[in-house]
Amino acid sequence: MTQPEIAEFASFLEKERNDSPHTVKAYTRDVADFAAFCGRYYGGAWSWAGVDRLAVRGWLGALQQRGLAKRSAARAQSALRTFYRFLDATRGLQVNPAKAARTPKLERSLPLHLDRAEVDVLFAEAERRAAAGGFAEARDLAMLELFYSTGMRLAELAGLNNHDLDLVSDQVKLRGKGKKERIVPVGMHATLAVRRYYRHRDALAPAGTSDRRAVFVSRRGRRLTPRSVQLAIKRLLGTLTRGRELHVHSLRHSFATHLLDAGADLRAVQELLGHASLGTTQVYTHTSVERLKKVYHQAHPRA
Repeated sequence: MTQPEIAEFASFLEKERNDSPHTVKAYTRDVADFAAFCGRYYGGAWSWAGVDRLAVRGWLGALQQRGLAKRSAARAQSALRTFYRFLDATRGLQVNPAKAARTPKLERSLPLHLDRAEVDVLFAEAERRAAAGGFAEARDLAMLELFYSTGMRLAELAGLNNHDLDLVSDQVKLRGKGKKERIVPVGMHATLAVRRYYRHRDALAPAGTSDRRAVFVSRRGRRLTPRSVQLAIKRLLGTLTRGRELHVHSLRHSFATHLLDAGADLRAVQELLGHASLGTTQVYTHTSVERLKKVYHQAHPRA
């Protein structure tokens, strides 16, 4: 009874909304989980039109009992809301019980980022390794530079093709969430690091196994997976004192925070990050305010 609608919903997310594969998978899984819950909740036949907000509240409660984080529960509720809007558009179903249920309140945590001193230490070590090493070290430095220079996401870097990266104009074309494209400037240090890496990569060029399109490849010439990129950057971050706390996304957070600290316009940072909503970018202003408070309390004689 429910599977055709869910399958059509997945197709709608992928082909019409251009959502990322991760979003399509997560939203489809959430709606399928709700359908399974309704089968148990109603104990027999039920329909999408007959679902009430008590069922949605019961489902959200069950998710929390299973130990699901509040952020994941909020995403699940958002998936169900979107599904009911889809049913309204395709079947004229003008009810949305997920809309009436209360959204789990999220704790607003400040994004973890590197301070300027840590950035200096990190890049000094990455440059030292690149100078003393070979292909892998040069590649890892280039990836690190691009992450911090552009604020790109992990999936965006792993998916980079040669024609996306223009080292003459010092810019890169990125495909973000929903396959939306944006052009982002590339800094001088990143450009130089990529050029050095290209020389190593072109010298390697194993016959028959090379992915000619990919910017970042393994020693065998195959495109790096997001997991491989993650591990390479994690090894570099591990050289810092608090390296175990940091991750690839910390570089994106650092990019945004340091731009705003230096007086960059919030909307410009929003465009660079590829955020659909300005509200998503505003979390970095809180980071800047917290930093200013810390400086104030350390420096002001009557703080």
